[in-house]
Amino acid sequence: MNEDSTVVRLRQPEAIDDPLTAVLRSGARRLLAQAIESEAATFLALMADQQLEDGRARFVRHGHGPARTVQTGIGPVAVQRVKVRDRGPAGTGERVRFTSAILPRWCRRTRSIDALLPVLYLRGISTGDFQEALAALLGKGAPNLSPSVIARLKGDWQADHERWQQRDLSARRYVYIWADGVYLQARMEPQAECMLVLIGATPEGKKELVGFQVGLRESTQSWRELLVDLKARGLAVAPELATGDGALGFWKALEEVSPTTRHQRCTVHKTVNVLDKLPKCIQPAAKADLREIWTAPDRATAEVATARFAEKYGTKYEKAVACLVKDGDALLTFYDFPAEHWDHLRTSNPIESVFATVRHRTVRTKGALSQDTARLMVFKLVMAAARTWRRLKGENQLPKVIDGVRFKDGIEVTTVDAKDAA
Repeated sequence: MNEDSTVVRLRQPEAIDDPLTAVLRSGARRLLAQAIESEAATFLALMADQQLEDGRARFVRHGHGPARTVQTGIGPVAVQRVKVRDRGPAGTGERVRFTSAILPRWCRRTRSIDALLPVLYLRGISTGDFQEALAALLGKGAPNLSPSVIARLKGDWQADHERWQQRDLSARRYVYIWADGVYLQARMEPQAECMLVLIGATPEGKKELVGFQVGLRESTQSWRELLVDLKARGLAVAPELATGDGALGFWKALEEVSPTTRHQRCTVHKTVNVLDKLPKCIQPAAKADLREIWTAPDRATAEVATARFAEKYGTKYEKAVACLVKDGDALLTFYDFPAEHWDHLRTSNPIESVFATVRHRTVRTKGALSQDTARLMVFKLVMAAARTWRRLKGENQLPKVIDGVRFKDGIEVTTVDAKDAA
């Protein structure tokens, strides 16, 4: 269009005029190109001593691969892969191929986009609506996110899940574990499916997904199968403490498979169970009284608060008091571990918080997930969430727990020899 033209180009409804986004994409394109070039230069420098018989370098630059568009969090970014040629004589050995760690050979989306897809699905967006939902972020049409691509991606998730289920655990150890069973009502299924989940804390204080499988309710047999499978794949050292709700199936199976592991009942589940046996009018006061037990500075204070609760509510609400008292010891086991870990050990919320999104999806869409899809979506969601899980506070105390150091009311117990004291 020449300068004398009086035609004014109108802004299209679907167009997004955002100079900032354009600048970001341009900058990302330049930075990515520089990083890929630097990666190739580093590879060539490492291979500089590899020479042909006539003294020429064996590895040389060989142009670029075809231009392609990679979907990123700021939209599509055009990139080209650097090619490196191995000029070694044929038949003298295996050819060395340069593969970029920054830009894999068939990469079309960043990993952050792949992690976003199961989250969007669980939020209620169907596979056919992904392109429209992500158009504003990734650009018009959101290429590489068509329904057929999503279907293939689900196949990749299935393969990831199978590999994860068969991984070797002989080099792993978990100081603490959290256990829970989560029920999801899948489409066209007569009953809700129970997903058994185990999360563990490593000696470095990092939380990881340890076990995940579908079981027949929270039965002893289902939990036993999961625990025995983990043990058969190399998880030989039993955890020091297990935290879970009052489901008897898990605790019976744990006693059989890991009899040395101590038990900690989830205080959040116990609070809900006790309040269910009280009238709504007095639940706020009772909840505050229960909180005094869980947050007491030491075991003696917690036991006094428990006795006070029983005296206050026992006359009229025997069932509520019985529900609290029957797990009295298991509710206070955390006092025998470092005080820095109490916030983590008292509750199985690391599992509950992750599955809140899954329940939201199944409620909003009235069970739109099939059993197989629900299993894969839950697995991918948990693995994505694991990257942001909060590490244990006071990880320096974990080696002491492993070594069997005793703690009383959260403080390390030190034994002083009488002669030395004299």
